[in-house]
Amino acid sequence: MGSHDAEISILVTDDGEISGLNKTYLGRTGPTNVIAFPMREGAFTNISPDLLGDVVISADTAAREAEAAGISIEERFTELLVHGILHLLGYDHERSESDEKEMEKKAQDVLRLLKGARGRQKSPVIQRQKQHQTDSAGAYKMAKLAVNVDHIATIRQARGVDYPDPVAAAVMAQLAGADGIVAHLREDRRHIQDKDVVRLRETAHRFILEMAATPEMEKIAVRIKPDLVTLVPEKRRELTTEGGLNLLRKKPGVFDTVSKLRGKGIEVSMFIDPDPLQVKKALEIGATAVEIHTGAFCDAPSPKKRQRELDRVREAAEVAHGLGLTVNAGHGLCYNTIQAMTTIKEIDEFSIGHSIVSRAALVGMDRAVRDMLCLIRGH
Repeated sequence: MGSHDAEISILVTDDGEISGLNKTYLGRTGPTNVIAFPMREGAFTNISPDLLGDVVISADTAAREAEAAGISIEERFTELLVHGILHLLGYDHERSESDEKEMEKKAQDVLRLLKGARGRQKSPVIQRQKQHQTDSAGAYKMAKLAVNVDHIATIRQARGVDYPDPVAAAVMAQLAGADGIVAHLREDRRHIQDKDVVRLRETAHRFILEMAATPEMEKIAVRIKPDLVTLVPEKRRELTTEGGLNLLRKKPGVFDTVSKLRGKGIEVSMFIDPDPLQVKKALEIGATAVEIHTGAFCDAPSPKKRQRELDRVREAAEVAHGLGLTVNAGHGLCYNTIQAMTTIKEIDEFSIGHSIVSRAALVGMDRAVRDMLCLIRGH
């Protein structure tokens, strides 16, 4: 694109914030999909010649446009990012018709190059997947990663402001390769809010809603129709979910919730401790998946106890897989504990939030997600 080793700043935000930027800096009203603020124009051009400028993208508008065009949010986001970078480089479709054609041609050239690069990059991953499947007698696929964005909302709620935005974090996680987005709408609304799950459903290519089995949450799930509901226990005073659902105790509310959600075409998973009896009860109740609680493994104080907990998770995963249930796992998993879990080939997807958000605070969401994916997929 004619610029080497240059630096740009990218902000993914919502319609409200981009509307404010439009009004303040451009004299426009309402949201737009992308704004570019070049640093190579004006009086301060030579202060930092390697800094191109800022690109601001509205995740809300991008999601609407992607749906209207019948493409993924990642594809639309890439188009908008290329458009913004071209503006930083001096292209301007508003100057004249010839400038518009020149910019459009350059954008299409860049998008074709990116598409080709992605195709080349997929080859080694596909090869590893085939090898992984062969090693497991063709029965298993590479484990997926679902990123939980609850604690992006925790930071936001700590100050009662509208940033950081969990939807923007979800877009970044997906662009980095995350297979799904998770959010837990708690009864006390301590982090994720009702508006968040609505926007996440619109933005995420695969959205998993964690919730308690209550009438209020049933109504919300039926209204937004997530790709998967994971039923979890809740206690108001807990810092985080402390254990799995105990399905062996009579819980008519859980059975009723599963029945109602399945009746509306929503897949349901049970968050349970690694116990074969709990797995079998989940199937009996009507769940299509289980998420095995990995907290005891992650918190084990010694190698011996950690191995014992790993064996418990493995046994529960094997039983669930044998019964035809989808097997997910999560809680407390981090960059130091995930690799041991990847030896359990029955696990289809890992749900990880706190450790990724914590690392993202230091290195950014893109790097945090990619680092976790490397550990999960072994490359």
